Amino acid sequence: MKSYVFPGQGSQFTGMCHDLYQKYSYLKTMFQNAEDILGFDISKIMFHGSNDDLTETKVTQPAIFIHSMAILKVLEKSFNPDMVAGHSLGEFSALVAAGVLSFEDGLKLVSIRARAMQKACENTKGSMAAIIGLENSIIENVCQNINGNVVPANYNCPGQVVISGEFDAVEKACKALTEKGARRALILPVGGAFHSQLMNEAKEELSLVINTAKFNKPICPIYQNVNGIAETSIDSIKENLVLQLTSPVRWTQSINQMINDGTTEFIEIGPGKVLQGLIKKINREVSVSYPLF
Repeated sequence: MKSYVFPGQGSQFTGMCHDLYQKYSYLKTMFQNAEDILGFDISKIMFHGSNDDLTETKVTQPAIFIHSMAILKVLEKSFNPDMVAGHSLGEFSALVAAGVLSFEDGLKLVSIRARAMQKACENTKGSMAAIIGLENSIIENVCQNINGNVVPANYNCPGQVVISGEFDAVEKACKALTEKGARRALILPVGGAFHSQLMNEAKEELSLVINTAKFNKPICPIYQNVNGIAETSIDSIKENLVLQLTSPVRWTQSINQMINDGTTEFIEIGPGKVLQGLIKKINREVSVSYPLF
């Protein structure tokens, strides 16, 4: 069985999608539709923007989503997923791939989500850190005992968990986790505390638009970050999308469940190959690849 997976924030790079844009003329219409929705020249930033331009959340998230959708458009005739999943932002790409959202509605939701998250980042002093080489239970226990708001945010693969929360609390947790034996506790260059309670403000805003958006029944199961299990119910999908903003990304759990449910091949759709590396660390026996054009 074949599963398609979609990356999230952090996979962007200058020049992203430029090769596809030049090779497939029909993508120009997609980019024009995107710029009409966003109200700014996203292609210029994707193709020629600086690293600072691309790391601004309100730009990063639509750019990654558009890149994934461009690949999906090129693959359209041969695209036949048995399952889909996306890492954080990538869940919106996965929903388009599963027929739940149109490209236009997906981009509108991504843009609203990105702006709401950026606003929440500006209103709170938050941070994130990658913790390498410790068991999940140790990280969870340390976070629970830190004076301040810090939680596990991304269960990326065995031995790699990202924590998120108030800046001071994240720093304290990094120190405590290093003392517990972490090989690395690295503060990440991000704008805020994603997937923590510091995103409550963004969660409320996103909830309003998700609950009024048009969602269709998926053509295949989507494995969502909040619970890591197959979902096909529109109501559950909507609820999980809202919860995702303040809940951890259970990527390891999702991939393991997809394998248990029959996946033997994962194909990453989007900029970079980050997810391929994570999946191989989760299970070396499965096939992982990137589309060839």
